[in-house]
Amino acid sequence: MKLFKKITINRDPNKSHIPFRLNFLFFIVFLLFAALIAQLAYLQVDYGQKFRSTVNSANNTTATGNVQRGSIYDSTGRVLVGNKSHQAIQYTKGLSVASTKMYEVANKLGEYLTIPTDTLTDRNLADYYLAGAANLKSVAKKVKTSSDDDVLYAREVAYAEKHIINNLTATQKNAAAIYYKMSSAYSLSTVNIKSTGVTSTELAEIGEHQSEMPGVKVGTSWTRSYPNGTDLSSVLGTVTTEKQGLPSDSIKTLLAEGYSRDDSVGQSQLEKQYENVLRGTKSQTEVKTQDGVIQKEIKKYGGQKGDNVQLTINAKFQKKVQSIIMSAAKSVGSGNPYSPGAYAVVLNPKTGAVYALAGASRNLSTGKVSENALGTINQSFVMGSVVKGATVMGALQDGVITPTNSTLTDTPIKLAGTAAKTSWFNKTGNTNLALNASTAMEVSSNSYMMQLAMKEGNFNYASGKALTMSNSIFSKLRGYFNEFGLGVKTGIDLPGEASGYQGSSSQSQIGKALDLSYGNYDAYTTIQVAQYIATMANGGSRIAPHVVSAITGTKNDGTQGVVKTNVRSRVLNTIDVPSSYFDVVHQGYWDVVHGSMTQRTGSALADISPAVAAKSGTAETFHGTTSTETLSLATYAPYKNPKVAIAIVFPGMNDSTTSKINMTTAQEIYSAFWKYYSK
Repeated sequence: MKLFKKITINRDPNKSHIPFRLNFLFFIVFLLFAALIAQLAYLQVDYGQKFRSTVNSANNTTATGNVQRGSIYDSTGRVLVGNKSHQAIQYTKGLSVASTKMYEVANKLGEYLTIPTDTLTDRNLADYYLAGAANLKSVAKKVKTSSDDDVLYAREVAYAEKHIINNLTATQKNAAAIYYKMSSAYSLSTVNIKSTGVTSTELAEIGEHQSEMPGVKVGTSWTRSYPNGTDLSSVLGTVTTEKQGLPSDSIKTLLAEGYSRDDSVGQSQLEKQYENVLRGTKSQTEVKTQDGVIQKEIKKYGGQKGDNVQLTINAKFQKKVQSIIMSAAKSVGSGNPYSPGAYAVVLNPKTGAVYALAGASRNLSTGKVSENALGTINQSFVMGSVVKGATVMGALQDGVITPTNSTLTDTPIKLAGTAAKTSWFNKTGNTNLALNASTAMEVSSNSYMMQLAMKEGNFNYASGKALTMSNSIFSKLRGYFNEFGLGVKTGIDLPGEASGYQGSSSQSQIGKALDLSYGNYDAYTTIQVAQYIATMANGGSRIAPHVVSAITGTKNDGTQGVVKTNVRSRVLNTIDVPSSYFDVVHQGYWDVVHGSMTQRTGSALADISPAVAAKSGTAETFHGTTSTETLSLATYAPYKNPKVAIAIVFPGMNDSTTSKINMTTAQEIYSAFWKYYSK
């Protein structure tokens, strides 16, 4: 059996050349592939780094630019804080720009632009000088070499500071100032070389030679302006300058939010509180660079001006109240050497809208009086009897008196081991009066309030008896005061509000609880007294005061636009008690001014129209060891339908003063209020 069969292949003699042709074709293809591989190797090995550098040197990046801040308007639409535009010479720093290049641009720009040089340091001048390639090479030959570049440069700087910078010309110093501003910029950030006072000649010459100075351009800068004066400057606040840049205490947060280090930012009060509203949205520019040099800038988004803030404050009324307080502080200062100033707050008791914050600080050494409206929220004083309405309301809530059963006899309070505590009209006990809660407020009885406190502390008073109350009476009294805003922050929309001052609550100081009951122990701010009387006036709603009424946009012509957000009243707590409780206290406020008793303390306000209700206060205080007094007043009007509440304080008056400055000041403020708010 055959396993294999022989196969015979017949060959065509005419086709014997085909294998040769195929072999030749394969050879050509082989050569082409070899050439391609060689070329790829050549490009990758020999020129790969060069091509990578070329690709990497070309870059498109988005740079941001500042826009105008929003404006601040008063309640009638007057501009309190606006923006003043200035033509500016600016510099946008490219990617990895060499110091030698900036040196050249600074020198060129210095031919056409002059800027101040008075703030230049020796180091600034040395850095500028050493940025010149030839200068650096020359100095390097004269200092000891080092393998550490930082050490070497420090030696070069030291040499320049000692031997060279004192010989720089005015022209070189001008260029040094320009160089310093340029070098302080971050890559692809824009800085103002000169932001104000740019002359028409400077603009023309720089514009003509701009192509010779990469990164230099003509732009616009803004500074804050105050077209209606600075009467409310302490409340409006300030923004940082370009030189100040971002505040050091919040720089990390602000950088994370997209700010640049030299951006202007609100640093106090309203400018800070409403920074997110006022700042606007930065412009966006696509920056095309080649080898780190800016080749082209294309604006993608022009940015949006910040929104505006509208206040509850009428600028004209604010100015008038501030003038009243300044004049009053000056008038009492001459005869009251320890008077530190005066303060007043005017509120809408139904909404919490602030009509005016006015304050005057008096320098005790020089007697100079200056505006300090913020003192109304951050300065605390022992206020005296203005708090007695809250004491009565607390006693009603505690149940130690009722609206129909509240009669007590004003008599000196004599406790074991202490001097008698008395009312102003009954120092010796010869004018003991039977008083109910309303008439006790009318004559401002200290004795009545102390008796209420002792009842709330479950102490049965008898003349000569030792005071044995639990110190929990402090928290009880303060709890009732807190309901109306005394001793707690009011929630006003301004930073830096103080919460007042609380005296010791220890058992060893238990007698001070009696002083607390009639307002002669703890200290309160003027805004707290205003919130307290406003809460009484509106029937028990403690509303956070606010100076901002709305956030508005901007029209195309730059004027104030439509309202974007209205600021609503914010009720912090409500005193939920029978209306008869408020009737008792309201009657007391009315009787202070219009009552029939000869000892009433507010008769000086009786002629004001519309009729007002009030509670005055006189606190016994000290300046060092010298006895002084604080005169205060809490008032609202009209009595039947309150539209305005006012708090006034004059601390540091002479002991036993006969001044009625708190009353006369209230008369002037009421007169001004109805002039501007009669409608």
